[in-house]
Amino acid sequence: MFDVGFSELMMIAVVALVVIGPERLPKVARTLGHLFGRLQRYVNDVKADISREMELDELRKFKDQFEEAAQSVESSVRTEMSSAETTLNAIASEADAQAAPSAAPAQPDSSVPEATASAASGDRAAAAQDGVAEAASQPAAAEQKTAA
Repeated sequence: MFDVGFSELMMIAVVALVVIGPERLPKVARTLGHLFGRLQRYVNDVKADISREMELDELRKFKDQFEEAAQSVESSVRTEMSSAETTLNAIASEADAQAAPSAAPAQPDSSVPEATASAASGDRAAAAQDGVAEAASQPAAAEQKTAA
């Protein structure tokens, strides 16, 4: 900052000794030391404040960039979700359209009452069970005849 050498400082000290005098020189030097210390602390505080403000500004920029990135990711996810939903809805409507014609013949005939249809199916099941029981008992009866 200032290019002051040792010889120049000695010259300033001699001039101060002559102007101020030997009695007040120590007090003036002490006061100048305190003022110089305060000035240094003030300069350091200002530097620290400027540094903090710069860091805060960088953090704000980083925060803004992060929020922009988050918003872009959110919007891309929303568009992908809506396109996937549209595709799934189209597939579901196609499946419903294909299932509607094939489901019509599978429905029972409306001219036969449901109670009669269920009774008939119950009779068929009972007849099938009787047939299985008869078939199982016929070989046992044939073995008994051959053994006698």
